[in-house]
Amino acid sequence: MLPSRSRMRRGEEFTTAVRRGDRAGRPTLVVHLSKETGGEGPPLVGFVVSRAVGGAVERNRVKRRLRHLMRDRLHLLPQGSLLVVRANPSAASARFERLAAELDVALNRLLRRRGPAPQARTDGHR
Repeated sequence: MLPSRSRMRRGEEFTTAVRRGDRAGRPTLVVHLSKETGGEGPPLVGFVVSRAVGGAVERNRVKRRLRHLMRDRLHLLPQGSLLVVRANPSAASARFERLAAELDVALNRLLRRRGPAPQARTDGHR
């Protein structure tokens, strides 16, 4: 599960990431990344899964899958950044592996635009 301290909760954070951040789209999802916070705290991640994706069961399944995928990729994000992952309707029927691959492509595209990758942590954490 995504750590509690890394979950986006405030509407202003979602708005900032979507309106001011860079965007990378794939068939199953769109990713928005913003470094507008100016803070040095952990990166914050939020998810948008609309009714167009499906009923409550499908939407919650997509959110759980995306949270699980982001947990292993959180270390790639710059400190203090905001990331919003918006699921497209095709995410409901996509296999887990496809969601993972498309999330990787979108994140890599955004991080390449932002400059050098963050230094690997040496304290044993991701």
